Amino acid sequence: MAVLEDTQDREPPVHVAIIMDGNGRWAMARGQPRSLGHKQGAEAVRRSVRAAGELGIGYLTLFGFSSENWRRSAGEIDDLMGLLRFYLRREIAELHGNNVRFRMIGDRSRLAPDIVALIENAERLTAGNGGLVLTIALSYGGRQEIAQAARALAAKAAAGEIDPADIDEGMVADALETSGIPDPDLMVRTSGEKRISNFLLWQTAYSELVFLDVLWPDFGREHLEEAIREFHRRERRFGTAVG
Repeated sequence: MAVLEDTQDREPPVHVAIIMDGNGRWAMARGQPRSLGHKQGAEAVRRSVRAAGELGIGYLTLFGFSSENWRRSAGEIDDLMGLLRFYLRREIAELHGNNVRFRMIGDRSRLAPDIVALIENAERLTAGNGGLVLTIALSYGGRQEIAQAARALAAKAAAGEIDPADIDEGMVADALETSGIPDPDLMVRTSGEKRISNFLLWQTAYSELVFLDVLWPDFGREHLEEAIREFHRRERRFGTAVG
């Protein structure tokens, strides 16, 4: 397992989640259309997936497109969906060859049928891989996910399959789309913004949050390493008292 040079005695976080922010600002600063920022952002995804595997991270979850992003202009959404198609067609074979398992969380009903087919094909192809688990959140919202889990549990209770009094945190976690994936140890947001924007609200209850000033298209291995170094400087107590 690869480790950072200055943290030889420290294991990397098992699960890193990243809010990829700043594509539009990156393009605007260069007098270019937002579509170029998104294209360069896709290259940052490639670098980050490669770096995560090299650093020994087990799970990488990337916030690609939120449920609120559907409010953007039709032109920008079309550009993003076109880029998503391109990524799914171009990258999946390489991910599979590198033993990466691909997963998607989010509302698939709002995605075009051909995109859903590409996602399902990627998930089937890589389902048996035992390396990095790459999860892409698309048309995703944390509140939406929790509400969906609540509906599923309510339906089971109404059908007599479970007793409402037995519903606990474990049952809720199992009803989420991330069931089977450990909660993130580290959440990173790029662009200097300091909020989590409805991303993995349940799962990040005890995640360490690191906010970086770099815009997502410029994000690389050195920034991931910087976030991990900051993670290692934190004392994680999970609500327990200071010793």
